[in-house]
Amino acid sequence: MVETNIKVDMKNEVSTTVTEENTAIAMKSGSLPVFATPAMTALMEQAAAELVEGLIPSDWTSVGISLDIRHKAATPLGRKVCASAEVKSFDGRQITFAVKAYDDAKEIGEGLHERVLVNREKFMGKVTAK
Repeated sequence: MVETNIKVDMKNEVSTTVTEENTAIAMKSGSLPVFATPAMTALMEQAAAELVEGLIPSDWTSVGISLDIRHKAATPLGRKVCASAEVKSFDGRQITFAVKAYDDAKEIGEGLHERVLVNREKFMGKVTAK
């Protein structure tokens, strides 16, 4: 068991701007110049990962293990998009987050994301041994 300061109800928020690089066209997830679902997903994961990173020892990190999201509305070029992650449960290694994304008009996505805490060296040792 790793010592952490992770608590239920902790939140983190990150943001980005919709640019040509994070549209559905650029990310090959669609054919329109709107914020891509993979970009929204990455922003949600970033909010969760950044929340955890400052609360665990430096030789540990978190890795995403599941994501169940719904992209509910499109966001055009130039708009700001924010994503939040809130700790809903924590069992000592596995963390469940409620994630949301929204632009200046409304909520554009929501769902659940799970991450697990891993020792960096042990994890990479297993990966390298494949």
